[in-house]
Amino acid sequence: MRGIIYVLEDDQGIREVIELILGLESYEVKSFTTINDFMSADRRSADLFLLDVMLPDGNGIEVCKELKSSITTREVPVVMMSAHADLKNLGEECPAEDFVTKPFDINKLLQKIGSQIARKN
Repeated sequence: MRGIIYVLEDDQGIREVIELILGLESYEVKSFTTINDFMSADRRSADLFLLDVMLPDGNGIEVCKELKSSITTREVPVVMMSAHADLKNLGEECPAEDFVTKPFDINKLLQKIGSQIARKN
């Protein structure tokens, strides 16, 4: 196993593709469709958080801020995904290590994830 990735994505199709490609790359994936479920989970084992911005019960940017302010998760890299957000402005609002525009190139997503996990370790 290359690491544990926590995915917060409400779109079932996108979530399933992410789970499949990360699983094929030997990552363990823990997926969540709502902020409530994600925040209720034990996230201490995470090697990376992959968060959507637009969610049915809130905003992934706020989740990112909370993760980065917590002593138990602040060192874990966060990669934000969005089809709607302007990535330049998103970087000013959110302390994530990286950003991905949807639709995303699978190889670029894997490269960003691998790079962030390698940096963490």
